[in-house]
Amino acid sequence: MNRYAACLGDADPLVVIAHTPARIAELVSKWGPGAGERSLGPGKWTVREIISHLADCDLAFGFRLRQALAEPHFTVQPFDQDLWGARYAVYDLHSAMVAFSAFRNWNRRLIDSATPEDNARPVRHPEMGEMTFRTLVEIMAGHDLNHLAQFEKMDAAG
Repeated sequence: MNRYAACLGDADPLVVIAHTPARIAELVSKWGPGAGERSLGPGKWTVREIISHLADCDLAFGFRLRQALAEPHFTVQPFDQDLWGARYAVYDLHSAMVAFSAFRNWNRRLIDSATPEDNARPVRHPEMGEMTFRTLVEIMAGHDLNHLAQFEKMDAAG
């Protein structure tokens, strides 16, 4: 059901979601000028593109979370990340970071306000099946950790 469950493991998704923007900002500032164009290799997304992707994902997750709370048995609309990513060249690193941080802050406020009943609200994903509002939150956190692992690998490489 949650393809990012392995990334999340026993980590608290609320803690992961809260700390991801600051950890990314810490790494990016450490890398200095040109940080946005770092990547794990040819054909891989750059730091700027990954952060643009994270901003897009928070935009999409924000919609999904709000719809899950507003509509009974909401069905998630999937998106093709590569098609969205085809336009990432228009975004600079600073704008991507600002957008990601703002969307994340906005979404955290909603997530932090969720009641046990909210967390149990059913949601359907056409590709992943039946899940709950809480599962969406866990997917967000696992997705964060997946990309943070890429950044950590870039950091280790120097």
